[in-house]
Amino acid sequence: DKKIFYYNEKDGISSLDPAESNVLPHIWVCNQLYNGLVQLDDSLNVLPCIAKSWEIEEDGTKYIFHLRNDVFFHDDPCFPNGKGRKVTAYDFEFSFNRLLVTPNSTAASLLAYIDKSERTNYRPFQSINDSTFVIYLKQPYSVFLNILTMKYFSVIPYEAIDYYKKTFRTHAVGTGPFMLKHWEEGNKLILIKNPNYFETDEAGNRLPYLDAVSISFIRDKETAFIEFLNGKLDMLSGADAMNINEVLDKSGMLNKTYASRCYLQKAGYLKTDYIGILVDEKVNKNSPLLKKAFRKALNYAIDKERLVKYFRNGVGMPAVGGFIPKGFKSFDTNQVKGYHYNPDKVRELLNEAGYPNGKGLPEITLHITEDYKEQASFLQSQWKEFNIPVKIAIEQPSVFRQATLLFQYEMFKKNWLADYIDEENFFALFYSKNFAPIGFNYTHFKNIDFDLLYEKALRTTDEREKIKLYQEMDRILIDESPVIPLYYDEVVRLVSHKVTGLRMNPINVLTLKHVRKKI
Repeated sequence: DKKIFYYNEKDGISSLDPAESNVLPHIWVCNQLYNGLVQLDDSLNVLPCIAKSWEIEEDGTKYIFHLRNDVFFHDDPCFPNGKGRKVTAYDFEFSFNRLLVTPNSTAASLLAYIDKSERTNYRPFQSINDSTFVIYLKQPYSVFLNILTMKYFSVIPYEAIDYYKKTFRTHAVGTGPFMLKHWEEGNKLILIKNPNYFETDEAGNRLPYLDAVSISFIRDKETAFIEFLNGKLDMLSGADAMNINEVLDKSGMLNKTYASRCYLQKAGYLKTDYIGILVDEKVNKNSPLLKKAFRKALNYAIDKERLVKYFRNGVGMPAVGGFIPKGFKSFDTNQVKGYHYNPDKVRELLNEAGYPNGKGLPEITLHITEDYKEQASFLQSQWKEFNIPVKIAIEQPSVFRQATLLFQYEMFKKNWLADYIDEENFFALFYSKNFAPIGFNYTHFKNIDFDLLYEKALRTTDEREKIKLYQEMDRILIDESPVIPLYYDEVVRLVSHKVTGLRMNPINVLTLKHVRKKI
């Protein structure tokens, strides 16, 4: 009689440590296990979470958070008598300091603006008492509250780190609506309801409603689809997880044959799918990809409308603007004009790059994961029309992730989604101080004008001014072309009729605390 929500995570989950939650499968599970100071609602407003209120002082450089006093850690053997204790400001100080020493943690780069100077006695994070936590910044940082909604900044108890040491990644201890019951890596992950969870619904009922969450790791999408149709899974998420030719018509709506079995959820998604190009002369010596004219030719050679219609069944929007997806305030295709399919331009630019009609071009390798096989074949055929020889290499997801971080691929298919709600999050991929592997500048793009605009935007609190700066940055990216934006995505989910209360948001974070399931 248990109400269990079943979903599949085909890419697997490598850790339950929020400090390492840098990919969506990891973020989804961490969202059930942990909480931070603040959280986002479905409209992407910053709301209280463990912090019930806050003030920002000293010209935007001092954040004072007042904590709730009814939040407890999950019961776990790491505590005396196995009973979870109350969360205090010291736990946040511990958790945030831990992020600074976690190797390769993206969180550390997101905390670049904290103040470790004499002013703060070299302590940027301070617990003033049990319920007051203060963060000091060295300069105003307009997106800071948004950043704190990310799962990296969840609270964890020092006892769990002392007790589990390096195996904490498999022994999650948080404050979230669900707690870890069992994890058989690569096979099954089971979370059970946290009976002491602090949040309630509008009527005052304690959340969550479900008894448990069961995550499977079926890699083959056909198998997962059959499991869903047989009622063994309650949700399939993402156009790549389902056979969209079968499920959706060309306008992106649910085919009638499936309406009795499930319903379709569809919403805008702050996510851009793109081809990244390594533009680092030190690494990618003598490559035609170092020539701007050639990169532009690659861009003009792609019919993005066809790509979205036939390979995505109308899910998403062709990326005819810049790198910033639809849904952000700065998105405006009149201000930022991207690339449309233009064969004449391709020929003209190939000529300019010194490869008339593709003559003399060496073969270029496009690295992808299995999901993008059909899209990649389409791109390959588009480029082939202009005698641009591209080979496709299909990589395992874990190998692909590592190799892009270590800038081992000259060209690769990736996507970027908003971790927090500001365009800066997308532009950080092209800031020269964020070179991979430390940051996420996978293309090793470096442009002084871009960097100066980026730094100026970080300091700007005037929204209109900021939008202008962002549009200028996007125009630089279009002109320099270290990436080929393909489409701005949409979230699509197939959901069992037994399930209600599954909410959607433009950053596609899975929130299960409000979900109900009919048995």
